[in-house]
Amino acid sequence: MDIATTPTTPEGNPELADAAPTPHEPPVIRREDYRPFAWLVPSTRLDFRLALDATRVTATLTVERNPAADASPELRLNGDSLTAQSVMVDGAPAEWRMEGPDLVVTLPGDRHVVEVVTTIDPSANTQLMGLYASNGMLCTQCESEGFRRITFFPDRPDVLSTYAVRMEGERDAFPILLCNGNRVAEGEGENGTHWAEWHDPWPKPSYLFALVAGDLVANSKPFTTATGRVVECNVWVRKEDLERTDHALESLHRSMAWDEEVFGREYDLDLYNIVAVSDFNMGAMENKGLNVFNTKYVLADPDTATDADFDAVEGVIAHEYFHNWSGNRVTCRDWFQLSLKEGFTVLRDQLFSQDMRGEAVKRIEDVRILRAAQFPEDAGPLAHPIRPDSYREISNFYTATVYNKGAEVIRMMRSMVGEARFRAGCDLYFDRHDGEAATCEDFVKAIEDGAEIDLTRFRRWYAQAGTPRVTMRQAVEGDTLRLTLGQSVPVTPGQPDKLPMPIPLKIAVHSRSGALGAERLVVLEDEEQTFDLSIAGPDPVVSVNRGFTAPVVIERDLQREDLVFLAAHDDDPFARSEALQELAVGHLVGAASGALSADDRQAGEAAIIGAFRSSLADNALDDAMRGELLVLPSETYLFEAMAGSGAAGERKADPGAIHAAREGLKAAIGTALARELAALHARACAVALDHPEGRGARKVKTIALGLVAAADPAKAAQLAAAQYDAADNMTDRQGALMVLCGLDTPHRETRLAVFYERYRDNALVIDKWFTLQALSLHPDVIAHVRKLAEHPDFTLKNPNRVRSLHMAFAGNPKAFHKADGEGYRMVADVILALDPINPQTAARFVPALGRWRRIEPGRAALMKAELERILAAGNLSRDTFEQVSRSLEG
Repeated sequence: MDIATTPTTPEGNPELADAAPTPHEPPVIRREDYRPFAWLVPSTRLDFRLALDATRVTATLTVERNPAADASPELRLNGDSLTAQSVMVDGAPAEWRMEGPDLVVTLPGDRHVVEVVTTIDPSANTQLMGLYASNGMLCTQCESEGFRRITFFPDRPDVLSTYAVRMEGERDAFPILLCNGNRVAEGEGENGTHWAEWHDPWPKPSYLFALVAGDLVANSKPFTTATGRVVECNVWVRKEDLERTDHALESLHRSMAWDEEVFGREYDLDLYNIVAVSDFNMGAMENKGLNVFNTKYVLADPDTATDADFDAVEGVIAHEYFHNWSGNRVTCRDWFQLSLKEGFTVLRDQLFSQDMRGEAVKRIEDVRILRAAQFPEDAGPLAHPIRPDSYREISNFYTATVYNKGAEVIRMMRSMVGEARFRAGCDLYFDRHDGEAATCEDFVKAIEDGAEIDLTRFRRWYAQAGTPRVTMRQAVEGDTLRLTLGQSVPVTPGQPDKLPMPIPLKIAVHSRSGALGAERLVVLEDEEQTFDLSIAGPDPVVSVNRGFTAPVVIERDLQREDLVFLAAHDDDPFARSEALQELAVGHLVGAASGALSADDRQAGEAAIIGAFRSSLADNALDDAMRGELLVLPSETYLFEAMAGSGAAGERKADPGAIHAAREGLKAAIGTALARELAALHARACAVALDHPEGRGARKVKTIALGLVAAADPAKAAQLAAAQYDAADNMTDRQGALMVLCGLDTPHRETRLAVFYERYRDNALVIDKWFTLQALSLHPDVIAHVRKLAEHPDFTLKNPNRVRSLHMAFAGNPKAFHKADGEGYRMVADVILALDPINPQTAARFVPALGRWRRIEPGRAALMKAELERILAAGNLSRDTFEQVSRSLEG
């Protein structure tokens, strides 16, 4: 998970930092400088006397010299904003000193017991790292370096310890006391207090420690493992939220069963607790046996959650559960190995969701996320490999590259060796490294040995940043198509020269006559290779990167007619969707850059409209897939396509022109297909909520409304208002309100008011109310956002609320990229206001401004000026300083 602050030296190792950073520049931490910690901590005992404003923590550490490390008499315990009240060694007062935020004790022998007492104020912890208060309860977030805000400790992932914890507090304030592992004792104390003792038998790093104390109730249901063990499963929430937890609990059970079946991983404790917390910087945290979740990823029912929300709850529940093995039982040696646990676990949760909901649509959704978040990251100033070489602030590397691209890299290995051999490699990885802090190299080596494949060159995926470009040339020789593929990896910061990487691509050669070719996997390993492929019939058309087997950009010059054919007939669902996206991207980039003649524009629109018409008329499609074929490429993806690889001299993206071209195409589609879209909307409205096809129907209903709105706003307003009024679920209600928010119609204000009044006491739904307005296409959206920032329900202290308004606005291309720079100023102001409160959340706004080099010169200058204004403000957090300074570097 992301973090808010870190000490001045990494992982308690001064030699890892650059020798002489400037007073305002945090030191650079380098992977090559890793050294094992000098001391082992076999066991840790923690005693908490809990109170919202003054919690007393007594930490007792058993320490031993580490035979695998360089000997040192000094034990360095990391701290952050802590003061030691007493330090004891072997029961006697110790001599100790502070070095910056860290506490250093000199130990004469090889084994000692060290006790440190501190007192902290959870109520003052606005960074939401360490132990903090949230709506009257106490909870923790320790990944990656939050434990040092609780007590002094060697807070690094390669120090594994078993934990015994005693918690005591007022029963009225904290009736429920939860921690990692299994509860071993509980009882009553004096003066209205009570206590509980917990023991986690599995050694873990400090970032996996968790504690929750508060007034909570549980939805409980036991799970029986494959070997017959009964696990008590609980989802803990506030009493008023209990009725919205069934989906989360069932998702947990499905995850546990799936992991046993697909990966052979069984749960290893008697208890599995999930706690929902309102104030949380990220989505969830996989603490051993006690997962702490953002309420957004636990609470769901049809009245308050959309279909996408239900999917997100299931996916995040699964992700955190799967971490029990890929992250907890085998953890990271250091934070440079973050993708070891996150990339692998993202792949596991994607495969799980595919099995739960269907592979085709899930794969298309995952690729859309990758292109929207990771491809821009790979093309910008913050580009980094999935295993970074250096950082100033580790929280800035909880990125789409580490998570999503990391998952794609592991998926490529799976594609290359097949499911059975990949499973053999994973089994070997878990067997070799159970109970250890491992590296990415350990994982690759296990796949290499278990699957019996040479991955020497494949390791370059872990070391090189940038999204590879793959070019195609083809020639027909008799009944063979000779396909020549080339690859290049763009220059990225600090990496001017790149080596070719193995790129697995599933390919088929179809015939325009209707014959579909057999699929074949090829691996492009060199800068250029030629492959001979069988032809299915005359007029061959190549279907490439089927299923998106590799995270690359395919650069090919297919005729418009070939793309229309693939969009209508390809037997690979992803390739079919991709052909339509490619058709639209080519047209929209050409239109936005002024490269299309009037005839070309007309022909391009006609081809896209024809492809949409075919999708609407294809009775073999279910509505879930039909919806994917009716989605145009996002403006963010069009920015990247228009700016190309980012090389010097290439064209820059023009956000205004892209928006105008995309809205123009939507209007043309909505006009030409008005009758078909109206019929689709009417048919979808007739499908009941619990009908097997209801989910797909709800999806196409809102897509149809959006296309109608671009062509006929008045008609769309009437349809959307009617859909809102008739809605019996949040998906339909939110979809209608989304369309209304972008229109200048009285229905907009009335339905927004009704929505607010209905859900004013539900924080998660009010987040939606903020987001819908911040993302809207309304011409006055900036004024609306400024007004919403003054709303009584808005606060900068709750990350969900900040994301719901300001992060949504930063993701609204039309408003954020307003030509006069007002959108950029708004986001810069948010960063400066938020950084002292929650640096981790503030820093996540910076990448939106950091892509200035890929934008046309006028807007680029305005974006750069706002970054310079932030940097000049001084006194920035490490999180924000690193993001801003890197965004401005050449």
